[in-house]
Amino acid sequence: MPGTPAPAPAPATPPGTASATPPGTAPSTVSARTPASVSVEERWEQFHRWGPYATLALSTTISVMVDSRRAPVPSAALLLAAVALQLWWHRTLGPVGSGPARFYFVTRTALAFALTWLHPFYSIYAILGYFDADRLLPRRYVRAGMFVTAVTMAGSQSGGLPPTSPLQAFVFVALFLLHCSLVLIFGHLAARDAENVREKAATIAELERTNARLEQALAENAGLHAQLLVQAREAGVADERRRLAAEIHDTIAQGLTGIITQLQAVTATPDPAVAQKHLGRAAALARHSLGEARRSVQNLGPAELEHHALPEALGKTVTAWSERTGLRARFTVTGTEEPLHDEVAATLLRIAQEALANTARHARATRAGVTLSYMGDEISLDIRDDGRGFDPLALPPRSGTGGFGLDGMRARAERIEGTVTVESEKGQGTAVSARVPLVRHV
Repeated sequence: MPGTPAPAPAPATPPGTASATPPGTAPSTVSARTPASVSVEERWEQFHRWGPYATLALSTTISVMVDSRRAPVPSAALLLAAVALQLWWHRTLGPVGSGPARFYFVTRTALAFALTWLHPFYSIYAILGYFDADRLLPRRYVRAGMFVTAVTMAGSQSGGLPPTSPLQAFVFVALFLLHCSLVLIFGHLAARDAENVREKAATIAELERTNARLEQALAENAGLHAQLLVQAREAGVADERRRLAAEIHDTIAQGLTGIITQLQAVTATPDPAVAQKHLGRAAALARHSLGEARRSVQNLGPAELEHHALPEALGKTVTAWSERTGLRARFTVTGTEEPLHDEVAATLLRIAQEALANTARHARATRAGVTLSYMGDEISLDIRDDGRGFDPLALPPRSGTGGFGLDGMRARAERIEGTVTVESEKGQGTAVSARVPLVRHV
């Protein structure tokens, strides 16, 4: 709109100056600009606004000082026309390639050519065509505008227009070709710089999109992490329930079973001494079970490990089991004994107790053997008996009210990255082997 200054694009590239904007191409807009770049753009804006006045005044001053008598009337008329044109454009400032912008460039170039024809020093004013051709002309006409400016510049540098001698004509042609070459060379460099700017802008845009996708992925991961935490808590609760059930089964339930067995033996014998012996065992089992119950409430750790290492605790367990069941039992330790982590020791002790309890209840064995082996980074526990054996593949699934047995032993071992295997045949006895990582006590 006339009278309303419009934002002007970046300056054109004069010969001898590389620019990031090819002729006829509007400059790319960068969202984040440094203070230095803003300052440079502001200075270019000031140059394009006030530069024509300054160059026109400078050209006029030099021309008057050097030769004031050369065509004074035409020079004055052209000068007034140039000033009027500049004042009009100062109020208009149309957008790139618009009708007013093209009219301003063509008229100013024609006035500069005419003034340079009369006074060569007006080439100082004509050189503006190099700087703002891409600001004022459509892209397809930018180089044409620069070539016309090159004619004016070559004419002034060769001694004036028109050439008055063959030598001057030769110089004019040579200078014109030089100017055209400079226009092409710097136009090519400007195009390459502009391509680099576009590539950088595309890279920045891609990085922004990647960052947006990354932020979205992080948000999704945060949601998944929260979901996994909930699932881990639920799994931990379920695992703790199973562990508590196995702990009660391996301690209190076994103790109560032993008490019932001893009391049944009391009612079945007429000998007071034997009955008293069974009553004593029942009382000892009751005290032991009570201690286990209290221990389980505190930290669910075996009482046998409170004052003894695993080998001593296993030895006492095997001896007590042998005395209680009347079966022969032998305990052996192989390898170099090392202090074990509490969870590893408790797991192996509970597996041994459960395996011996199964032997007493189901195997009908006459003897059993327990071997604890330290094997570098692994520790194994083997419990063998000479009982009637069974088919491990034919075991029925555990019912909701049944014991924990082999499933409980396997679950205990798996909690510390271990395994439990069972080898048995009918009439050939049973061997239970537990293998777990040897985690040392810290």
